[in-house]
Amino acid sequence: MARAADRGRLDAPRGRTGMRSRPAQPSRDRFGRFTEWVARAMGTPAFLAMLTIFCIVWIAWNTMMPDALRFDSAANGFTALTLMLSLQASYAAPLILLAQNRQDDRDRVQIEQDRQRAERNLADTEYLAREIVALRMAMTELSEGVMTRETLRQELKALLEQLEDRPGAAQTPS
Repeated sequence: MARAADRGRLDAPRGRTGMRSRPAQPSRDRFGRFTEWVARAMGTPAFLAMLTIFCIVWIAWNTMMPDALRFDSAANGFTALTLMLSLQASYAAPLILLAQNRQDDRDRVQIEQDRQRAERNLADTEYLAREIVALRMAMTELSEGVMTRETLRQELKALLEQLEDRPGAAQTPS
């Protein structure tokens, strides 16, 4: 009964039964990762070695086996092999370009982050330089206003001499 009353309320969240079920959408990132995997795999020596072995086996099969077992004619220039390699190349090129575009996007984001970091570092450095200058100025002002022992002795001697030079000043016994 409580569930029937809650169904009409707007402040109560609806369960899964109240939502339309949507078919799962393939992730664009999954396809992007696949294109990068293809681009990485096609650029390896292992891929080139496997493709070379595949072509050698194909050509050897279609030249050395009896005519009944051959499926691609050497007289026609191995047309099926040529078509297969052309098909592979026609899919490989766009997949590699997609992978490069994704890498360019990542590089662009990285460059922007590096630029922002450099700006922050510059601002921090300028702030610290201003603070150091302010501290130096404060230290200079303090050092000018601070009386050292030697300065105090000189001032006291000067005052004592002024007192002795005044007429009627008491003579101190020496």
